[in-house]
Amino acid sequence: MTGRVVLAALISLLVLTPHSAAGQSSGLLLVVNKAESTLSVVDLAHGQEIGRVPTGYAPHEVAVSPDGRTAVVTDYGTGQQPGNTLTVVDLTTLEPVATIDLAEQTRPHGIMWIPGQDRVAVTTEGNGTLTVVDVPGRRVVGAVPTEQRVSHQVALTPDGSRAFVANIGSGSVTVIDLEAMAVIRSIPTGQGAEGVAVAPDGSEVWVSNRAENTITVLDARSLEVLATLPSSDFPIRVIFSPDGSRVMVTNARSAELRVFDASSREDIMDVPIRAPVIEGRAQVIAFEGSASPIGLLADPDGRHVYVAAASADAVAVVDLEAGAVVRLLPVGKEPDGLALAAAPTGR
Repeated sequence: MTGRVVLAALISLLVLTPHSAAGQSSGLLLVVNKAESTLSVVDLAHGQEIGRVPTGYAPHEVAVSPDGRTAVVTDYGTGQQPGNTLTVVDLTTLEPVATIDLAEQTRPHGIMWIPGQDRVAVTTEGNGTLTVVDVPGRRVVGAVPTEQRVSHQVALTPDGSRAFVANIGSGSVTVIDLEAMAVIRSIPTGQGAEGVAVAPDGSEVWVSNRAENTITVLDARSLEVLATLPSSDFPIRVIFSPDGSRVMVTNARSAELRVFDASSREDIMDVPIRAPVIEGRAQVIAFEGSASPIGLLADPDGRHVYVAAASADAVAVVDLEAGAVVRLLPVGKEPDGLALAAAPTGR
């Protein structure tokens, strides 16, 4: 049987499994498909893809406006053909409505909406900068050089005053004052620093160091290193649960989701992310026999986590109470970045 046939069979079984005893989540799950330059839109209440929106070339991440009506996708491109645009998607119509030209800022990657503003903060990896973009105005407001190599992912404090940029090539995190648009400090964390997340209360920052298989915990205010934790193989994304009690990390090579207790910093759960691998194609990140779990997102219900299985063209829904994958959602080719939006009124 081909990988796609096995995937379809497994999905048919998992979709028939109840999502959870507490009921299914609702709203829209947005999934960036790197290998086909699209954004999948999944209706979570029914577990079905309801649209696939064209984006710029080789997108990697997506952020949703606070009102749930607009998504912004980073058109990263490739090493041979770097991108320099953002695609703006109207979630009420599921149509691309604008392309924002970043001019000399290239390879946009990590993106977050700045709290209380109509702006997004975007890592522009090709220039080693964090770029702030006015979305309604379709213009670049400014860019801050990190002076580090491969500035890849970004996380913001809850009040939007600071940005933390993970730098893969330098093994560090750069802290940026978003009001002053200036670097505060760059902190060594570990080789291959890529995933980064700020606690919901703004107290800590967790960083996944993919080349060392470690997690660094920083004090978000003093910027001191509080702990270094072991992880599974190739930790690539990290998120907090909505209440801040747990921290989840995807490990791409070992195909696991590792769950930590945020307070004790102990490993409390390891969930295998199993899905039939699509063989015989080139990918940005792929490991033999692994579904390559990368993109990671927590549901507001606090119980479910969504994991983009890049080598399986599916998103795994993990029930943290059951400690298992309870559903596979089929999406486009090589899924990665994820975001949630409430289903807007008027659709």
